[in-house]
Amino acid sequence: MAQGDIETYYEDGQWKNRPAGNQRASSAHDTKAEAEAAGRQMATQRGVEHVIKKKDGTIGERNTYPRSRDPRETKG
Repeated sequence: MAQGDIETYYEDGQWKNRPAGNQRASSAHDTKAEAEAAGRQMATQRGVEHVIKKKDGTIGERNTYPRSRDPRETKG
């Protein structure tokens, strides 16, 4: 992940968001959906990638904001 990209991950019974490179979470949420929404908003505001991890820590989804910055040609 590039510096500043937003990471949504599970830790200590909560879903959290943090910019890449930071040690601490910027926000903590009870559900993954809440954390994803907050992480998406942070990534959109900063114009960076949002990496959503599964509970086991593997990457489940990646979204680039704004969409025009996405280096891949695929939709989705």
